Amino acid sequence: MSEELLQFAPFSSAVDTGFWYQLTKKKLDVFKLDDSPVEICGFYSVNSSLALPPVANIDYTAFDDSIQIPPGNLPLKGILVNTNTLEDFKSKDKKALIQKVGQNIWDAVVNGTALENPLTLQSVLCLTFADLKKYHYYYWFAFPALIYPNSMVCKETKKMSDYFSSNEVTQFFNSYDLLSSSNKALFLVFKDDSCCTVFNLKEYENLRKKNGKILLAFTDPSRFDNHPGWPLRNALTLVTYHWGQEQTIWDIVCFREYTKDGKRFCEKSIVISVEIKPVAVPKECPDVVGWEKNKSKLTPRKVDMSQSMNPTKLADAAVDLNLKLMRWRLSPDLQLETIKSTRCLLFGAGTLGCNVARCLMGWGVRKITFIDNGKVSYSNPVRQTLFEFADCLDSGKPKAVTAAEALRKIFPQVESEGQIVNVPMPGHAVPENMLDQVRSDIKQIEDLIDSHDVIFLLTDTRESRWLPTLISASKEKIVVNAALGFDTYLVMRHGFRQFSDASGGDQPSISLDDNYDLGCYFCNDVVAPGNSVIDRTLDQQCTVTRPGISYIAAGVAVELMVSILQHPKKALAPAAITEPSSSLDGDFSTELGIVPHQIRGFLHKFQSSLLVSKSFNKCTACSLKVIEEYRRSGTDFVLKVMNLSSYLEDITGLTKLMENITGDEVLVYSDDDDNY
Repeated sequence: MSEELLQFAPFSSAVDTGFWYQLTKKKLDVFKLDDSPVEICGFYSVNSSLALPPVANIDYTAFDDSIQIPPGNLPLKGILVNTNTLEDFKSKDKKALIQKVGQNIWDAVVNGTALENPLTLQSVLCLTFADLKKYHYYYWFAFPALIYPNSMVCKETKKMSDYFSSNEVTQFFNSYDLLSSSNKALFLVFKDDSCCTVFNLKEYENLRKKNGKILLAFTDPSRFDNHPGWPLRNALTLVTYHWGQEQTIWDIVCFREYTKDGKRFCEKSIVISVEIKPVAVPKECPDVVGWEKNKSKLTPRKVDMSQSMNPTKLADAAVDLNLKLMRWRLSPDLQLETIKSTRCLLFGAGTLGCNVARCLMGWGVRKITFIDNGKVSYSNPVRQTLFEFADCLDSGKPKAVTAAEALRKIFPQVESEGQIVNVPMPGHAVPENMLDQVRSDIKQIEDLIDSHDVIFLLTDTRESRWLPTLISASKEKIVVNAALGFDTYLVMRHGFRQFSDASGGDQPSISLDDNYDLGCYFCNDVVAPGNSVIDRTLDQQCTVTRPGISYIAAGVAVELMVSILQHPKKALAPAAITEPSSSLDGDFSTELGIVPHQIRGFLHKFQSSLLVSKSFNKCTACSLKVIEEYRRSGTDFVLKVMNLSSYLEDITGLTKLMENITGDEVLVYSDDDDNY
């Protein structure tokens, strides 16, 4: 190509929504009326195959001192000046602002700091005004560049592959990879008959003593065929100031690497030959340019964030983004909307309830309801993560309501409520004066179960899980049960049956194979659940567990629910105890893996086991006989179970079963065996 003045591709700013949110927080909580300059940082991409201008990214990490630069990018540090009024924004002396930043760059050139750390040559200046009533933001970015030298001619441009042999390109790559990230911004290439090696700038004097050619090189954010990126401007100021008397013609490697499918490419890289005409070294900082143009004019920009700057909307988007990132690469078929729209009802707002709720929010669940009749006590907050000390004062706040309020504080978009309800339990007789209240409680529980999709059983006692199990089975709801021992836990999903009224009555018509006919929490019992808290000492009344066990069990319970929802058959997913051995066993797995029936964990061994148990036709909670009686008599049936300790055993046939076997033939479960 013919000789022409060297032209540079300027930076284009790309401002993320998160930046405006962070600026708003800083303005309200930190800056207030202080308009002093503050440090910010961004980054520019150097890994792209697209012919686009160099892009300077400014996002929510701009005010973070410990920013982690994404791979394929280099840092861009500078200052932000946030004005208090729109008039102040307009009247600011733009020339003085950019000159001040340019002075810092010039000082780094003169004192040699830029030879040690070339990143000091690149800077960003941002002038802003935030109208926080309207969420309108006015801004103007500058990328300061020193006008020295003022005459640079591009004599020739070649592709890197035409300038270097393939062996030299390989050598270049190998030595480039050894450079520190800061020195990759600007470096030297030494080329002789035997090698092509990359060096730091400070090695220039040593390289001059060798027989070979010294080239200037920089990691170029530009992808234009004939125009290097903006960072080269200040780089040429540096080499002209220090070495301009010795070398006026430089071959410059504009290194443009990108990766695709795990492979590295550099065919966009070019080598330009630049002549820098001799010019006197200025005694003071040269003039500085670099204000970004807006549609070819030197004017600021305005962005209206009123539709998206509501913090609750930003939080909503952030939660969804975290989940969507999983789907991008790890689980492409993950059904996020199914999880998000699932309505979860939690029986118990204690240790398990709090942790299950937190994990549900992590999966994006928006509807969470608590049922609990307890109050927050002084022993609760350290283990029950939705409570704090203030909740214990004045006899304690209601657990269900307080837990729901805490969820909304954590994530305002969650629809959470707490219901203070007593759960009727077998073996807990009802006095005459309480009948109306108990009937009301039963009706409320029925309505709540009916309006939710997944029921979590997380209460302290075994018998408190009986009524939710029965109602959920009758209403065909997914049930996930979690129970704790001292150093063990059990997480299970209840067996699921779809009822058919083809026979004309309430008796379900079901045909399931062994993989589907799964039991519930009570299916292994041969006695009805009874009052487990009567005549117990303090340690027996409280759930005494190792602190970490509830976090594990809660996490497993929520993950089990998510796996169920991902299976094509949902609650009818067959139980798996091992990873499917082939694609023929696909019915046992989902996008997230298998869907077990029971997970029994042993913290003392740091092990867990997958178990399967079949439904029991005499189960006191989910057998067809019990469901039939409940559907026929409703509340009256529940009251009879509460007042008559043997009623469940009689109607299910357990009484007759126990009469026909000896004590050696059955192991009777006791609520004392595990502190569930």
